[in-house]
Amino acid sequence: MTDTKQQLSPSNGAALVLLSGGQDSTTCLFWALKQFDSVRALCCAYGQRHAQEVEIARSIAAKADVPFQALDASVISRLADNALTNHDLEMDQQQPAGSYPNTFVPGRNLFFLTFAAVIARSHGISNLVTGVSQADFSGYPDCRDTFIRAANVTLNLAMDEHFQIHTPLMWRNKAEVWALADELGVFDLVRNETLTCYNGIKAEGCGHCPACKLRNEGLLTYLKQKK
Repeated sequence: MTDTKQQLSPSNGAALVLLSGGQDSTTCLFWALKQFDSVRALCCAYGQRHAQEVEIARSIAAKADVPFQALDASVISRLADNALTNHDLEMDQQQPAGSYPNTFVPGRNLFFLTFAAVIARSHGISNLVTGVSQADFSGYPDCRDTFIRAANVTLNLAMDEHFQIHTPLMWRNKAEVWALADELGVFDLVRNETLTCYNGIKAEGCGHCPACKLRNEGLLTYLKQKK
């Protein structure tokens, strides 16, 4: 597995990026374009209330000139109740003490990585890229490094393959993610054309959902540091 502490060799074959159309995955897409010889993008539609992200991901993939696939993963929305797939639930504004925020979708990243691995295998791809971060993981257990490492072993055993899951944002906070986007030359694209907001509002979003708070606080921190 590769994170920001490790360097890849100049020629690294192909990669499949899990692209949601948000800040993190878009940054990862352009990171992957610098690291790999060829890149594909996969976006999962799982019944999320911010479903516009699928078309935004498609648009971003087109701008990056990479093949794009949208996958119907709506089964995820039928397995457990949460505020991202049940539009009648009011989202937690912060993580409840001793529990997960109700925006946690159980198993989501495990499903995503499994789908990605199966699709990558069909294209002869062994590198998977995902934008999870333990530094800013919002209380979601499936964004932790230990989960990614376990999932990597499990996928390899399940398919007798040698996948590598790359997590370039694992140890970066949101301000550092903005810095990486700037370094990659896509700061304006990430700022103006991605959709991170759980309420489906592009760019700076609604400003009060958990995703917007993380994104916008990180942006303010980065802009202050940049002065």
